[in-house]
Amino acid sequence: MLGFSVLICSATPQELLKGYEVQSSKASSARGEKFFTTKHGKEWSCASCHENPPNQLTKHIVTGKAIKPLSPNSNPERFVDQVKVEKWFRRNCNDVLSRECTAQEKADVLYWLMTVK
Repeated sequence: MLGFSVLICSATPQELLKGYEVQSSKASSARGEKFFTTKHGKEWSCASCHENPPNQLTKHIVTGKAIKPLSPNSNPERFVDQVKVEKWFRRNCNDVLSRECTAQEKADVLYWLMTVK
């Protein structure tokens, strides 16, 4: 018998947050904001491209490419596709941290982003 898993692509920010919290512990808005605004040994923080607060149109610091608001309150298209969310967390965490983010880091940042109006 072959086993298989189903990847749910469509999601809500709340569903994604619950998934990260299952893998870690309860998310913290304060930790999320600190993580987002702090440089982690490299030149950039998350806020370098997404600005703080991340509720407006910005531009990538190097390419100048437009970046839509990151806060799901300002951009309802954010954090609704699990595959895209994982792709961008992987890519951006590597740029900021030189590694992938942990489930706790993702939970904290997402929880904080959900509070940004």
